[in-house]
Amino acid sequence: MGKGGESVRRKPIERHQTLREKILETIRDAILRGALKPGERVSEPELAERFGISRTPIREAFRQLESEGYLEVIPRKGAVVASLSERDVVEFYAIKSILEGHAARIAAERLSDRDIERLEAINAKLQQIAADGDVKSFFRVHDEFHDLFIKASGNDKLAELITQLVLKFNRLRLASLSQPGRMEISVQEHRKIIEAFRQHDGERAENLVRRTATIGAEVLIHSLAQEQGKKTPAPLGAVDV
Repeated sequence: MGKGGESVRRKPIERHQTLREKILETIRDAILRGALKPGERVSEPELAERFGISRTPIREAFRQLESEGYLEVIPRKGAVVASLSERDVVEFYAIKSILEGHAARIAAERLSDRDIERLEAINAKLQQIAADGDVKSFFRVHDEFHDLFIKASGNDKLAELITQLVLKFNRLRLASLSQPGRMEISVQEHRKIIEAFRQHDGERAENLVRRTATIGAEVLIHSLAQEQGKKTPAPLGAVDV
C-alpha cells in the first residue's frame, strides 16, 4: 500500500471496538483523510499481518466497504479505493432528495409536539458537535434527526428504500459533511425544517429537505472540482437564502 499503507498502520484504534469494526474504521478514515487515494490498492496481506488475523474477516470488511462506496473489488487484482465522480454525487442526491422530501411531506401531518421537541434536542446536540468539529459524531447524530421524521411518515417501504440508499452512499454523505462549514449549514437548515414541521406545512418541509440534499451535493461537487483544478460557482449553502 506504500505511503497510504503506512498511514493506515499508524492509525490508533480504540480497544473496545471489534476487530471487524477496527478494520472498517481504519480504511474509511484513511480514505477520507486522503491517505489512501482513488485507484490505490488496499493490501489484504498487510492488513492481515497488522491485525494478526486470517484474510477472511478482511475480505468481509472489504465487501461491506464496497457496498458503502469506499472500495471496488476487482477480480485478480483485489480491492482498490473507489473513485468519486460528479455523476455519482448528482444521481445519489437527486434520489435522496425525492425520497426524503416525500417522507418529510407526509411526516409534517403526523409528527407530535413531543417529536418536534426531540428534533430540537437532536439539532441542539448537532450544533454543539459542529462547534467541536467532530464529523463522525455529527454524522451519527445527523442520521438520528432524519430517521425520526422518516419513520414518522409511517411508510415502512419508503423508510427501507432510504436506508438502503444512504448505506450504499455513506462515503459521499460523510465526505460532504467533512467540508468546511457544512455541519453549521446543516444545523441552520434543520432549524427551518423543524419550523415547517411545527406549522404542519408539508409542502415547505418537503422543499426544505430537498434543498438540504441539493446543498450537500453542491458542496461535494465544489470540493471535487477544486481537487481537479476546476472552477465552479460557490455552493448554495455558502449564502443564506
